[in-house]
Amino acid sequence: MTATELELNPYAWDFHNDPYPTYKRLREEAPAYHNDRLGFWAISRHEDVEAAFRDWKMYSNKDGVALEALPQSVTKMMSILGMDPPLHNDIRRIVVHVFTAKQMDAMEEGIRQMAVKYVRSLVDKSKAGEPIDFIEDFAGRLPMDVISDMIGVPKEDRDKVREWANTMMDRVDGSEEIPPHAMQASINLLMYFTEMVKCRREKGIGDDLAAKFMRAEVEGKKLSDEDVISFLFLMSIAGNETTTKLLANALYWGKKFPEQLEKIKQNPALTGQWVEETLRFDNSSQILYRTLMEDVVLHEKQLKKGDRIALLVGSANRDETVFEHADEYDIERDCSPTLSFGKGVHFCLGARLARLEGRVCLEEFMKAVTDYHYEEDGLIRIHNSNVRGFLNMPIKLEV
Repeated sequence: MTATELELNPYAWDFHNDPYPTYKRLREEAPAYHNDRLGFWAISRHEDVEAAFRDWKMYSNKDGVALEALPQSVTKMMSILGMDPPLHNDIRRIVVHVFTAKQMDAMEEGIRQMAVKYVRSLVDKSKAGEPIDFIEDFAGRLPMDVISDMIGVPKEDRDKVREWANTMMDRVDGSEEIPPHAMQASINLLMYFTEMVKCRREKGIGDDLAAKFMRAEVEGKKLSDEDVISFLFLMSIAGNETTTKLLANALYWGKKFPEQLEKIKQNPALTGQWVEETLRFDNSSQILYRTLMEDVVLHEKQLKKGDRIALLVGSANRDETVFEHADEYDIERDCSPTLSFGKGVHFCLGARLARLEGRVCLEEFMKAVTDYHYEEDGLIRIHNSNVRGFLNMPIKLEV
């Protein structure tokens, strides 16, 4: 990129590897940026992104959160990610009580027991001289266990469900199309939950989160099986991806800023703030798209009804007008303005759960090790136009 060029290409692997210099230039030079080739606008300043999150009537979720404006038959499979009120609120109301602070308190001990089990396995492998991948052996497994317990995925199916959820996010360098293997993974996941719902209808619904959806009514009508399947599909992805990326990012940036990691070692009570700063500094959901419902002028640019708008969450979280020394990783800063889970009616349903899982997993990991080292050459990033994080993180432990 020369001094005069400024391009936001959400499909470019170089951008995925480090989007933050591009974000900084966008905030300074083009806060309302248009990509003529791909046909979308992008807003990058914290004030604008927060305002768009809060104004669902202007910035609609109706076409989903990906760049492509998809037909309703497809966005319906995104459940609440492809809805606005009032239907969004009706669907969300069915399960919101499962994610309350009280419910998270009740879940903490069970999650901690899972974390202890996985951390012990890491330590045992380390002592035996076996290779360890932090994501494959821990960060990618615990969140899937938690969400699977909630929606009824049996233990013997969790590895394949997690594999499909990961694979459907995969993209190919130089291509703006969803690759065939990612499409097939999506189909596999949909077929899995289709069969699961069918079997439950025949053999007994049960009493977990999936059962609540299968029994639920909206405006006096039972939800269709399609509605149930789309919710389970969403939960299997969102319930896994956020915490997995959060945990690996926390370890990654902890080593890049060793003075911050030392604070955790000296004072484990700061682990919750470690989670919050990681969510701010390098969150997994970097870009979420909306559809503009009315014409609007923003930063002297004319945006038209129907335009696709990229909300650059990763950029907003590095806005220097909100976060002093925004490009520094500081676990003791005030992270309350962070937009990683959105704002308004579409605020992430599982935010409390992700924060709880992140804190508990990091607490138990740091209790069990004196230090860790990841292998730079073995780090593999996910390449996706919405999500940022690692797929693999080989590590060595000092115990």
